[in-house]
Amino acid sequence: MPDEDLAAPGPPAGPATAPRPLDTSDDTKDTAGATASGAARPGGGGARWLPRIVIAGIVLAALNLRPAITSLGALLEEVRDGLGMSGTVAGLLTSVPSLCFAVFGIAAPRLARRFGPGAIVCGGMVAIAAGVAVRPFAGGTAGFLAASALALAGIAVGNVLMPVVIKSWFPDRVGPMTGLYSMALALGTSLAAAATVPLTSALGGGWQTGLAVWALLAAVAVPPWLAVARRRSAGAGAPGAAPGATAAPDAAAAEQPPVRITSSPTAWALAVFFGLQATAAYVTMGWMPQIFRDAGVSAATAGVLLAVTMAMGVPLSFVLPRVASRMRHQGPLAVGLAACGMAGYAGLWLAPAAGAWAWALLMGIANCSFPLALTMIGMRASSSAGVAELSAFAQSVGYLISIPGPLLVGTLYQHSGGWGLPIALMAGLLVPQMAVGVLAGRDRRIEDER
Repeated sequence: MPDEDLAAPGPPAGPATAPRPLDTSDDTKDTAGATASGAARPGGGGARWLPRIVIAGIVLAALNLRPAITSLGALLEEVRDGLGMSGTVAGLLTSVPSLCFAVFGIAAPRLARRFGPGAIVCGGMVAIAAGVAVRPFAGGTAGFLAASALALAGIAVGNVLMPVVIKSWFPDRVGPMTGLYSMALALGTSLAAAATVPLTSALGGGWQTGLAVWALLAAVAVPPWLAVARRRSAGAGAPGAAPGATAAPDAAAAEQPPVRITSSPTAWALAVFFGLQATAAYVTMGWMPQIFRDAGVSAATAGVLLAVTMAMGVPLSFVLPRVASRMRHQGPLAVGLAACGMAGYAGLWLAPAAGAWAWALLMGIANCSFPLALTMIGMRASSSAGVAELSAFAQSVGYLISIPGPLLVGTLYQHSGGWGLPIALMAGLLVPQMAVGVLAGRDRRIEDER
């Protein structure tokens, strides 16, 4: 059954038919569950340590889901000069991540059903490591773009399947584990943005080495997922693999009629919410420093202000999903975060230099709509298969929605000669973001909308 395959990285079900929450602190329960299912786990060691390996894998994977992008942004001028890229090609390069996330992300659930989420995430980490290592030495613009696409494909499947892994392994801890994942993702984003240039200088000043060094971080993420994938291939982690074992909790959901994801109002609300928050995030990362510089702020200070904005996501991404998971309706959080964004845009319009630090902090808070979206994806489906379909749909459609935003902002800025119209556009987009956030935050599941 599809759900059985999607739940494969999780521990096998025990003899009871009701879902048994996974308690990573209770080794005895885990070992007992393994024994009851008939899975071969010598000495119970795998049962005790596999959930901890999954947690380590989640953190390491999250650390690798953005450095391929933010490290390139830090050295984009050097890359352009080194490869002889035109401005048009460089602009295309900045739009490639969203396109790859949409195209490759939609295939993730099908791959996960075939091979298991653990194996696909493992393959994604390998793709990231290979793409990041090869692209600086690919010998031209075409090779650089192809290797970048390989790395972005690995990132795309990781984006989609992380909520699935969390739902499978920690069904009663979706909020805290999503918080841990989101915090690690924000940390990886900020780390690559801040450390790429100093690392490039320390390693001899070549942009090729400065980009390729991040492949080492991706390589470190492979072993934990390889361990998870190997346990599934051995049959120990596949629900119902042992004779007489009771089907996994998700198997009951799989017996119900499949969800038509495109007919679910909740799925569409989440997709639009994801797309609008991604638009705001990409505009912030791409254009906020220029807004400050045009207002008279130095380039160095503008860079620090962007770093502050991104760094806000580290603690807030850990706390916000915990809070969201305890609420029946996450709509008020979506409205509150968008309101912070509106205040930040108002400040950037009226007094960008005078209150620069306050606006940077407000924009950092507003960008935490991303971990809120991930948390709602995990809460809006009852099964791992449902989460996989919802995650793929919301993120793929959402990233497609986000593609025109940064380009449109740049066009308005160029033709209007100032930041009034672009900022007004971004502030205006926060109104529908609030509306769909309220719809997506309702206490319902996509399975209820069959």
